[in-house]
Amino acid sequence: MRTKFTYSIICLLALVLSGCSIYRISVPQGNFIEQKQVDKLRISMSKEQVKFVLGSPVAENAFREDVWYYTYHLSRGDDKLVEKNLTVYFENDQLKDFKGDFEKPADFNTPLE
Repeated sequence: MRTKFTYSIICLLALVLSGCSIYRISVPQGNFIEQKQVDKLRISMSKEQVKFVLGSPVAENAFREDVWYYTYHLSRGDDKLVEKNLTVYFENDQLKDFKGDFEKPADFNTPLE
């Protein structure tokens, strides 16, 4: 009698615990950049101005000092990956162009005064 009761309790616990899932946290990595930050970029900005707007880049090209890489990865707990990339190009230490997952602002080609 006691073994049937113990067996029933173990089966019941196994059934209850099998319905539980493990909580997995979201893990952000890199520079989180929003479109409103990118909208502040203007051609001919200095490297310091770009760094002020976007923050320090995740990586700089060791062979070309005039290319900066901003990358953001978010591994969400539900196994979905959010990824945003932005590559910024300089010429003579001034912003020349950028490419990536963001829209270019309409007034990008208007330098700051």
